[in-house]
Amino acid sequence: MTTHAQQTVLLPEVEENRQGDYPVHSLFLNRWSSRAFEPKEVADETLYTILEAARWAPSSSNMQPWRFIVAKTEAQKQKFQSFIKPNNRLWTDHAPVLVLVLSHKLRQDGALNGAHAFDAGAAWASIAFQAHLLGLATRAVGGYDRDIAREVLGVPEDYDLHAVITLGYRGASERLPSELQERELPNGRRPLSESIIEGSF
Repeated sequence: MTTHAQQTVLLPEVEENRQGDYPVHSLFLNRWSSRAFEPKEVADETLYTILEAARWAPSSSNMQPWRFIVAKTEAQKQKFQSFIKPNNRLWTDHAPVLVLVLSHKLRQDGALNGAHAFDAGAAWASIAFQAHLLGLATRAVGGYDRDIAREVLGVPEDYDLHAVITLGYRGASERLPSELQERELPNGRRPLSESIIEGSF
């Protein structure tokens, strides 16, 4: 059985920059969104293990609306580079894997699935945590042109495009442009009390 002490061991850079208001498993603090990646290939088994975790995310009516367009070859990544904004390409070009998270918007009867984006967010969280458990880093990128992405990747209109996920082994901050190096640290969060509304506004 995992002890409480094992559950609360924080990485050095996390301990310096993050502190929980209440005791939670160290996984939730130790996972942070890196921009620096090593030029190391991600094995298919590792990639699909991470996506397998997303497969088991909570899903309204078990509709599993999430879809993942995966780019891991140079030709596939060049397509992604055509719609990622230039300032993000300064570092996303170095990630060995890119994953565009989509969600199917409709139920089987054609009605809107109001939970499709919510469920896709749960799948993204599962990707982030499973990647961390396997020693990899992730970062979600919203800075891309969705219209171009839809055209380049042939995404049908009944799918919403969410974030591009960068995936790989965390690299040294020195691999980043100088203006990004000082930002390559775990960020904090506002106090929990500022997010909780008891009963009603």
